[in-house]
Amino acid sequence: MGKAFESIKQGLTQAVDHAKGRKVAAKVYRPSEVDVAGLRKRLDLTQEQFAARFGFSVATLRHWERGDRTPHGPALVLLNLIERDPKAVMRALA
Repeated sequence: MGKAFESIKQGLTQAVDHAKGRKVAAKVYRPSEVDVAGLRKRLDLTQEQFAARFGFSVATLRHWERGDRTPHGPALVLLNLIERDPKAVMRALA
């Protein structure tokens, strides 16, 4: 059988193992933490401008900056992208 079959077979085997509670080796991407207030200030944006430009609510942004909450999941990935190349993200969202 071909590479595609072997890849699908491996994925299905891992899914069955996971469903049965067996330990499954998997790589998990963990984005690095972002200093949201520092990032926003480097971009010279107000909280309202940053939130509007990148699609966050102002309330959420304030919680992150105060440390009440920490960004996670897709928001953290987006913040990492903004930190690395804010102009590219702005172009993509325009």
